[in-house]
Amino acid sequence: MIFFQLLVLTSQLVGIVGVSLIGVWMGRYLGGFAWDGSSQQFNLHPLLMTIGLIFLYGEAILSYRVFRNSKKIYIKCLHGFLHLLAFVCAVVGLKAVFDNHNHENLSNMYSLHSWVGLSTVILFGLQLLIGCLSFLFPGLPQSVKASYLPTHVFFGIFIFFMAVAAALMGITEKLLFSLDEKYHDLPLIALIGNAAGACIVVFAMLVTCIVLNSNWKRQEHVVSLEESNSLLQTK
Repeated sequence: MIFFQLLVLTSQLVGIVGVSLIGVWMGRYLGGFAWDGSSQQFNLHPLLMTIGLIFLYGEAILSYRVFRNSKKIYIKCLHGFLHLLAFVCAVVGLKAVFDNHNHENLSNMYSLHSWVGLSTVILFGLQLLIGCLSFLFPGLPQSVKASYLPTHVFFGIFIFFMAVAAALMGITEKLLFSLDEKYHDLPLIALIGNAAGACIVVFAMLVTCIVLNSNWKRQEHVVSLEESNSLLQTK
């Protein structure tokens, strides 16, 4: 239990540091934030994507481990709310970068980062929609929910990895665009960007380690047919 708590605490610290580094990089060294189509609006893109698709998404995954002893309906609501909040951040982040590119007459969707990033958001939206219909819709048979659960879990982790990959490509792309040849000299901005990327990798590793450990999985109490008959006979 102590090891579990240490991993969770470390993941939170690393995640917060990663988001903070992105915020400092965009806010202090790249001109701050605005909503006017300028480069300051673009700065909202990496910050919102990191908050949404990395930190909040990771928090949603961890909710089933951290609160595994709580009532399942409460965990479902928390899990869904965090994912919904993450999706809103992602959509606003996409709006910010498209507005900036259109304002500056720059091409859209030409880089691998943009391809992976947009695919991640689309898959995330589908995952969120299907997940809500499958696990929160009261009339759906339990057998259908149980059969879909492995697929939901797989794509949940897969989309998280896609988001991490897109973030790392985006950080590298932004550093190359803003620093050009100076990137080789590793100035302070480069150190901040690289450190933010390293935090994202470590955060993803910790989240994956926690969620894949079966010892910390929520234990569902399933009553067998024999147990049910035994209970009925004693009444």
